[in-house]
Order: sequence, then structure tokens, then C-alpha cells
Amino acid sequence: MNAGTVSTEYILRMEDVVKTFGGFTALHQTSLTIPGRMVFGLLGPNGAGKTTLLRLVTGLISPTAGKLTLFGGLEPGASAARAMIGYMPQSLAIYPNLSVVENMLFFGRMYGMGEGALKTRIDEVLETIELSGRRDDILANLSGGMVRRALLGTTLVHKPKLLLLDEPTAGVDPVLRIKIWETLRKLCDEGTSILITTHHISEADRCDRVVFLRSGVIIGDGTPDDLTRQYQADDLEKAFVVATKEGVAT
Repeated sequence: MNAGTVSTEYILRMEDVVKTFGGFTALHQTSLTIPGRMVFGLLGPNGAGKTTLLRLVTGLISPTAGKLTLFGGLEPGASAARAMIGYMPQSLAIYPNLSVVENMLFFGRMYGMGEGALKTRIDEVLETIELSGRRDDILANLSGGMVRRALLGTTLVHKPKLLLLDEPTAGVDPVLRIKIWETLRKLCDEGTSILITTHHISEADRCDRVVFLRSGVIIGDGTPDDLTRQYQADDLEKAFVVATKEGVAT
């Protein structure tokens, strides 16, 4: 399978994945299959295992036990898999002393993009994240919300098939949060699969499918409407509260 081919069966499959750090177990025998072309949410409090799961998908860390495959059979960390993934961590992993466009050029070159295609793609991404007019501004001089958008732009520059977003709207105002979600929905409609972590119920409610995580255990999995019905709740927030109390693994 090459970097231009993506399985229509699934974008991510986890089979009894366990991840431990010393004597601490961050994920307990987690099994999960995610089809392509959807916004998939991981909802849970701090320490639930959300970031650990994303880092396993990127190949930054390896499972202690179990199996994880991407795009129909690629292992995380394989060069072909990395070429199809965009990862936006919670930390601002870009260069504050470079401009918006310089950051995007750097990351595009890291992915081996040709200069002509890269410059065209940067123009497209700047339009998407609404920073065309600030392309030459140094990041250190921008607002926190603009920096978050610039960080998102660096993850999009190589047209990833799978976008991994770790709390992408942390610390941003409600208006910007809505704009970011509008961007994510547009990307999904254009074919990008999105795996997003959040502890905001309102954001999870925007996802096509949601997993409830608690202490490294999946305690709920389905569409927001399915989970609301399953736990006989009025909304997703109450469903999460009931699932957390019951601790029912799916």
C-alpha cells in the first residue's frame, strides 16, 4: 500500500491495545475500529487516556500489548502512514520567531513537498484557516487564537488523510471555536478523517461518532444520539455522567 491509497474498510483499528508506563496503565485492552470520512471524538476528563491513544496512532509510542493498524494494514510510525497523518498536539509545536508562512513552508518541506505544489497548497490552507492577510506576521506577534489556527495550518499543508487533533480549541474564545469546527466539518466533507480529543460536551456533540473514555477504559461508543438513547439521558452530557457512574465497558 502506498501513501496515496487508503483502505475503505477502516482508517484505524485497535485490537486489545494496552499501554503502560511503569506501574501505571494508561489504556486497558482497548479495541476500536474507525471507518474513514468521519469526525470521531474521544471524550473524557484529563487522565482518561485520550492523548496516549493519539500518540499511539502517530507511532510516537508503541503499545505494551495488542495490535494497532492504520489505513487497512500499515503500522503506526511507518513512513507511508506518517505521510498520511497530520498531528496537532496540545502544545504549540511551531516556531514563534518565524512567520505563519515560514512555519508552513518548513513543515511542508519536512514532508518532501515540491516548492511549486507547496506554495499553491499554502495559499489554499491560509484561505481555509482565514490567515491569508497575516501570512507574513511573526507568530509571536499574533493572538493566541491566531496561533492555534496557524498550528492547524501546519498539520494540513501536506493534505493528510487522517487528522489527529488533541484539544484543538483549548483556550480559544467561543467564536473561534465555532470557526475551527466549521473548518473541520469542511475538511471531513472533502475526505479527511478526523480523530479529535476533547473534554467539552458541546464539541463531542458535533462529532459523527463518540467514544467515552474513563481511566483508560472505553465506557461508551456510538453516535451522540445513540449514546443519549443508550443511557436514557436527555443529552450527551447526562449520558456521559450515567456512563461514568455505571462504568459499563462496551
